Amino acid sequence: MQDQLKALLSAEEKAAELFRVIQSRGLIRPGLTEKEINTSVFDLAKELFGIEKYWHKRIVRAGSNTLHPYDVNPPNLTLKQDDIVFLDFGPIFDHWEADFGRTYVLGDDPIKIKLAHDSERLWHEANQYFLKNPTITGAQLYAFCTELAQNNGWEFGGPIAGHLIGSFPHEKLDKEDKTNYIHPENHISMNQLDTSGNQRFWIIEIHLVDRELKVGSFFEQLAVKH
Repeated sequence: MQDQLKALLSAEEKAAELFRVIQSRGLIRPGLTEKEINTSVFDLAKELFGIEKYWHKRIVRAGSNTLHPYDVNPPNLTLKQDDIVFLDFGPIFDHWEADFGRTYVLGDDPIKIKLAHDSERLWHEANQYFLKNPTITGAQLYAFCTELAQNNGWEFGGPIAGHLIGSFPHEKLDKEDKTNYIHPENHISMNQLDTSGNQRFWIIEIHLVDRELKVGSFFEQLAVKH
């Protein structure tokens, strides 16, 4: 178990470094399209770590596209001066998966800044709740995340609040098997062992939206003690 966790944490730290360099090189800026940023991040990951393989589709969403959950494929938007943007990438490092999501605000709009800040803050609250409740089910954690969003003036934007993570390819994320997700229909303990008797590891994701203002934010990473 410790070797698995160590490998997942190492993959996540490399993903975090990738995102730090994305910022330091100014790859997210007005005038670029989502697809252009996506390509730039792909090229950067290859430059820094030799990564060419991702276990899920690479996501860059700006403006009104930040309302959409993972499964939607909205039209390609160009970033504006006062925009909000989130990235969701699942790079594979040495056969171990990472899943990392962050939100960026271009400009000083206070609502967008609060929205981005809240997705991170509420992620930590959800993670603490998960760690303090060892028998928690996916349905219970999903309900907690949606309540968190509502109590802070937002809507929870996703049909799930996270999923399994592991070595590539990890336990198949069959859309019909809700026990692989932090989902309203997952009624088994998230700490139940997998079919091989090993501990399962989880990604928690917080997607907040304001449909009236047509903006959203996203934050995700490995659910462990930080």
